[in-house]
Amino acid sequence: MKGIFSIIDMGASGLSAQRKQLNAVAENIANVETTRTPDGTPYKRKRVVFEEDSEKATFVNTFHKAVQSLAKTNIKHIANDPTSSSKEGTVPFVDGEEVVVEPEAFKMVYDPTHPDADENGNVLMPDINIVTEMVDMMTASRAYEANVTVVRSAKQMATVALEI
Repeated sequence: MKGIFSIIDMGASGLSAQRKQLNAVAENIANVETTRTPDGTPYKRKRVVFEEDSEKATFVNTFHKAVQSLAKTNIKHIANDPTSSSKEGTVPFVDGEEVVVEPEAFKMVYDPTHPDADENGNVLMPDINIVTEMVDMMTASRAYEANVTVVRSAKQMATVALEI
């Protein structure tokens, strides 16, 4: 059962990271026309950078452990790899960190009626592409669904194992 819970933990880690991605995309879409933030500039796009959570586990160690466990059909088949540093019970976790993307330049839009327009009628707007944001949202949504499927499958496996 320990392996099942590790799979659920791994799926939960992915769910959390994709939730951060979906939140960042939603905030970007909501602020596509925000011309003034508390720091006085137009809204700056946010994105999430994904990385392995090295405090919890490493993918390489988990991969080596999985390969070794597949080779254990007979006690004589166990590979003794001195370079392997796999730890018992580790699974690959992912974490996402939200970062603000500094734009190369804000979009300049002519709108003399806008309250933030300069003396020439130009307004600085966030450099956010709605199409890019929608693609990012669909990608994060699909990855979220995949992680939900992983957790559900692990739960079903545990249920079936308990029925045996």
